[in-house]
Amino acid sequence: MKVAAIQMVSGISLDANLSAARALLDQAARSGAELAVLPEYFCFMGQQDADKLLLAEQPGLGTVQDFLSDAARELKLWIVGGTMPMATDDPAHAANASLVYDHKGHCVSRYDKIHLFRYDNGREAYDEANVLTPGD
Repeated sequence: MKVAAIQMVSGISLDANLSAARALLDQAARSGAELAVLPEYFCFMGQQDADKLLLAEQPGLGTVQDFLSDAARELKLWIVGGTMPMATDDPAHAANASLVYDHKGHCVSRYDKIHLFRYDNGREAYDEANVLTPGD
């Protein structure tokens, strides 16, 4: 199986990020890939952590999930959708979810990131748990 590991720099524009991802998925498919893996938060990198909450989608509903499904079906490609914010029962937190779509555009698996990133060196700090709920 030929696999494409896609790298990209995502920004604050969902549309621009999805357009860039589509171009890279197209390239992967043309190169013979059967599976393409998008990076974490391929769809959006906000200016603040809480920006992710604005894009959190319900399972089976939303722009990013539609994009992944359509791209997989149209390109006949299995796609691992990096990660994206998915809604949880807590409106102040989202899940950092990775969705897998088969070549027919069906979502066949979901993984919610378990080990959230945390960093504090005394001068700068970052903690994903401020807006994300860990998976189980």
